[in-house]
Amino acid sequence: MGIQAGLIIRKAASEIFRSALVSCWFMFLTFPIMVIKVNPLERTIEWRWMRLVWIGVAAFLLSFVWRYLMMRRERGSARDESESWQARLGKRIRNDRKTSYALLAALGLFMVLFPFTFSSYQTQIMISALMYVMLGLGLNIVVGLAGLLDLGYVAFYAVGAYSYALLNHHFDLGFWAALPVGASLAFLFGILLGFPVLRLRGDYLAIVTLGFGEIIRLILENWNEFSFGPSGIAGISRPALFGVDLSLDQHTIYLYYIVVALVLVTIFVVGRLRNSRIGRAWIALREDEVACQAMGIDKTRTKLTAFALGATWAGFVGCIFAAKTTFINPASFTFMESAIILSIVVLGGMGSIIGVIVGALVLILLPEYLRAFSEYRMLVFGASMVLIMVFRPQGIITGVRRRYQFRLSESREAQREKDAASA
Repeated sequence: MGIQAGLIIRKAASEIFRSALVSCWFMFLTFPIMVIKVNPLERTIEWRWMRLVWIGVAAFLLSFVWRYLMMRRERGSARDESESWQARLGKRIRNDRKTSYALLAALGLFMVLFPFTFSSYQTQIMISALMYVMLGLGLNIVVGLAGLLDLGYVAFYAVGAYSYALLNHHFDLGFWAALPVGASLAFLFGILLGFPVLRLRGDYLAIVTLGFGEIIRLILENWNEFSFGPSGIAGISRPALFGVDLSLDQHTIYLYYIVVALVLVTIFVVGRLRNSRIGRAWIALREDEVACQAMGIDKTRTKLTAFALGATWAGFVGCIFAAKTTFINPASFTFMESAIILSIVVLGGMGSIIGVIVGALVLILLPEYLRAFSEYRMLVFGASMVLIMVFRPQGIITGVRRRYQFRLSESREAQREKDAASA
């Protein structure tokens, strides 16, 4: 016990010393900015030493807490994932059907009453969050299930948006007629992107998809005769409701319910795809491409299906985005959008449907509700992202790997025991 206590004390003293060094280094770096204040009019210098003290104390405490958390993370890294809180919670919910039904009913009631309980501004924010839920679930097919790093996903989003905008502008086509057209065009563009990248993987695949996204954006920005260039397309029609004239708030509520319905359809379809034969082929492709091909899986068809189906949901959301904003231009479809959607998938948990939903709500709603912090809100947001990725690199909710266990029926087991006894 004495030796163990001595080791703990020495370890703590070492961590305190390192945190003190970090504090001193940070004080040295911030000294000219935080301590010295020059007044050029009065030609005076003000020395703000208390700021330096507070910076040193804060840096020391943050460094010490960070080291403590990293030590705990290293100790807990060997723990089996099946013993995690989410596995226990999921097992409890699955076993207790009444609780799961009650939670689903409460969530459904909240979503139905949301636009009547909160303001139109809050409803608009929720619509944006649900749109990113659909985008995240679509990209989850490509990145989370198939393991294909796609950095140009925003290109399919732009295809869907411009499909509806151009059809509405030139042919006065409504939202409901343009929605399947936008999804179909995005599907075709997904196949077009899939063919050149069939032999690529990893960083090379990411570079090609990034280039594809930039090509689409530059075409939309420079082909003025087709896309109206940087000026964009304005006056896009909102979704119609059997010819009834709706006010702006009523249009917002109507669009909210459209997005909720499409999110439910997306969750159902993606869930069925994940548990289907093609879904298992995607997961096999993600784990080991060579072994996947050796097992007889058509790698070409599997990749093309992943790109095409993932792009389809981006086409749907693009049409919704054009109907929501009634104005689009190429500035809405930059690489940053692809980065945000990819962050949703990684932060929520690759391959996990519930994780992607939670990641989208956190990434889209958190910056909006941190507006009270003014210029510090993005700092808080970035720090939260760093902490989650350091201490939870597998995402907020990890995708649970399904296990298939072969069990003999009772009659076959009895027959085997009888044959063994007679032998």
